[in-house]
Amino acid sequence: MSGDVERHSPQARLLGAELRELRKEAGMTVRELAKRVDLGHAAVSRYETGVRSPARELLARILTALGASGERYEEMMELQRRASEPNLIADSRSGLHKHLLNLAEFERTANHIVHVAPMVIPGPLQTRDYAEQIMSGLTGEERELRVELRMARSNEVLVSGKLDAIICEGVLHDDIGGPQVLNEQIKHLIATARNQQARIRILPSRMQRWTLAHNGSFVLFEFPKASPIVHLEHYRGPAFIYDQKDVEAYRKALTTLTDSVMSEGESVELMAAVAARLEGSIQHDGSKGLEEV
Repeated sequence: MSGDVERHSPQARLLGAELRELRKEAGMTVRELAKRVDLGHAAVSRYETGVRSPARELLARILTALGASGERYEEMMELQRRASEPNLIADSRSGLHKHLLNLAEFERTANHIVHVAPMVIPGPLQTRDYAEQIMSGLTGEERELRVELRMARSNEVLVSGKLDAIICEGVLHDDIGGPQVLNEQIKHLIATARNQQARIRILPSRMQRWTLAHNGSFVLFEFPKASPIVHLEHYRGPAFIYDQKDVEAYRKALTTLTDSVMSEGESVELMAAVAARLEGSIQHDGSKGLEEV
């Protein structure tokens, strides 16, 4: 339609995910909504998947039909305004969990996800106890919500088997939450790798050449019918890189990184050795405690 934005940008996808959520909340089918705003149901489907974004006047009609108002209405109109921008940097005005819901949409629709994690275990691979430690700086209610969202996202990604995780070796020795939490976390990584729910490879410590992991964590999302997106996490919200020159730079540098990692078999062996050492340390500390009593 005239005025539609045709770029499959992060903003267009987020707008589409929000429209779909609003429609479900209103208890409407795609065909029912299409009839109310005088559109074909295929057009509504394209808007909800982010293949296209509606013109502002049409979006206003759709939002009115769905009963959106106030702050949520304004947020949706702002997403439409920014739908043609190449990259997206979010903020925390809508609440931290809002961005995680948007990120979950990319995880759901991607057919391949590369997660590079130089500092912590990647989110989709975290155990509940590890995730709670990572989010310990949040308030109780927000922390609980973030943890539940992360667990739900983990199930979605691991069931699909589309995750390719690269973890720096140092992360396996950084016992956030204590040896017991880390031990259970590493055992979870081993089980996930052996069950082929995710491809997990370790980047050895003391690398003698620069790799993209030295630049920080990032996630590359690849989609079957849309351009790839790079996700960068910062303290108060995410940044999504969509401009293809920028994304291609990441993909090119990723080649050097993957040439430097251990094989999947070697990675599992290393993780098993670390887990064994942790197990021994935990048992030793427990025995020592009993002797002192």
